[in-house]
Amino acid sequence: MDIEDVKKNVKIMIEGKPFNIDDVEFVKPGKGRAIYRLKLRNLRDGSTLERTYHSSEKVEQVNIGTQEEQFLYKESDNYIFMNTESFEQQAISGHLIGEKAAFLKEGTVVTVTMMGDEPIEVVLPTFVELQVIGSDITTKTATITPQNKAAKIETGFTIGVPSFIKEGDVIKIDTRTGVYVERITGKK
Repeated sequence: MDIEDVKKNVKIMIEGKPFNIDDVEFVKPGKGRAIYRLKLRNLRDGSTLERTYHSSEKVEQVNIGTQEEQFLYKESDNYIFMNTESFEQQAISGHLIGEKAAFLKEGTVVTVTMMGDEPIEVVLPTFVELQVIGSDITTKTATITPQNKAAKIETGFTIGVPSFIKEGDVIKIDTRTGVYVERITGKK
């Protein structure tokens, strides 16, 4: 593909590695060819890279696809997912999932980006609902600003929540930031 056709979130191949274009800057100097500055993110390890190309250069576009998969269970360092259409199971390395594992609960449906037969990215839903299994005890103090306390959710991750959240509550969490959004249900 011609460098003139690249845009944000297009996937390209550089030196045999797949990259996502995070940003494109176009510069037209007074003399000479136009310059394209690309900010790239490696889809395998998350590292970043900046590259400069001149107009009329070519880059190799990566053919990728996405599929919905359901998280089944964790086995050593791998996470086992099932394709929701074909019911085939595949193991995805915990390295690829990274910090997102804190919000993965059995039965969660995710979007897996595939390059051929290789999974290269796992995208969780924007919000997940998880149960609080333990929280710090808070005391009422005369403060103007709301105070957060630590609460352990069912995946084993600890998150900051408002002081009124109790063990047994189900809360909504933003998976992009790892921040508490709201209480869904209280303890029964």
